[in-house]
Amino acid sequence: MNRLSGFRGHRTVGKRAARLMFGVATASALVLGTAGTGAGAAAADTVIDTIPVGDGPLGVALTPDGSRAYVTNAAADSVSVINTVTNTVVDTVPVGDFPRGVAVTPGGSHVYVANYGDDTVSVIETAGNTMVETVDIGNGPAGVVVSPGGSHVYVANHLDDSVSVIETAGNTVVDTVDVGDSPFGVAVSPNGASVYVANHFDASVSVIETAGNTVVDTVSTGNGPYGVAVSPDGASLYVANFSADSVSVIETAGNTVVETVAVGDGPVGVGVNPLGSHVYATNSSGDSVSVIETADNTVVETVPTEDNPFGVAVSPDGSRVYVANLADDSVSVIAVEKCFGSLCIDSGLLVGGGSTGSGGAGSLVVGGSFAGAGSAGSAGS
Repeated sequence: MNRLSGFRGHRTVGKRAARLMFGVATASALVLGTAGTGAGAAAADTVIDTIPVGDGPLGVALTPDGSRAYVTNAAADSVSVINTVTNTVVDTVPVGDFPRGVAVTPGGSHVYVANYGDDTVSVIETAGNTMVETVDIGNGPAGVVVSPGGSHVYVANHLDDSVSVIETAGNTVVDTVDVGDSPFGVAVSPNGASVYVANHFDASVSVIETAGNTVVDTVSTGNGPYGVAVSPDGASLYVANFSADSVSVIETAGNTVVETVAVGDGPVGVGVNPLGSHVYATNSSGDSVSVIETADNTVVETVPTEDNPFGVAVSPDGSRVYVANLADDSVSVIAVEKCFGSLCIDSGLLVGGGSTGSGGAGSLVVGGSFAGAGSAGSAGS
């Protein structure tokens, strides 16, 4: 039996949730992207490469300089390391049992991997891509994020409704915070003051104040919240609601839902670009990515991907979006088209390296801060 088919939560779930958790893709048709639709439509983003990785990729995170992507292979108990210039796997790191979420430290020296199957976090040293430590945490760790200063790691424990707080100086658990029912996604604000946790069966987001590691608010969302990401300025939170086929937009100043955006079928991952102008939601049952323009919170494009897209991360310069395709054992690389007035240019044509032109940003691509890249990376949990 495929190990993915044995992945089950501790509670009874519906057929749609089961398809997601067991990694079985639906047979629904692809939604084709259309350029120029909707108000303020920017451009036609394009999949420029598909990279084979390990068995059952779930999470994806990028280094601060965008040179490497780390992808968790749930069924292979490993992490694939992708060189983003050549779009090739350059290393494979053995980790714990059924790795899910992944996050990179702000300095890029370490990667933290949440191993759902053995209740641990693997710590990878990026200099040699070796696992240097294993941290015991709560039951069923899923999502993981590193604080902007790199001092703490927050891990959502799906099976015991909690968040483990790891101090990176000694890689020890210093606190455990009770949250809602079956947490999956986790994100941290750019200033590190707040951590946001998507509670899948509670239809809510827990807001943790990091100063005292206490839950200070709970925000109702759509059904089945999964992935979560914060805008670079920290003003908005985006939550992918798997069972509601929507993304909730939360204003963090008052922790209130200000908009609900209809997207594709079964959204799970969510990421924000460094400028905060666009949000990318992976539609796991629709084999596509919905592109949301944040100015008016409308879907301006739908990009077809491979089978069962899951985790998502946006490059630090905003020119690339990386999508882990769970049922296809691959990563889709999306080139983001840049528009200046009526002129739109595919960023894939502006950069060198690799057969598809993947790599560093060209002169027309606007760079972003690491805070933005961190928010995007936390969505790929």
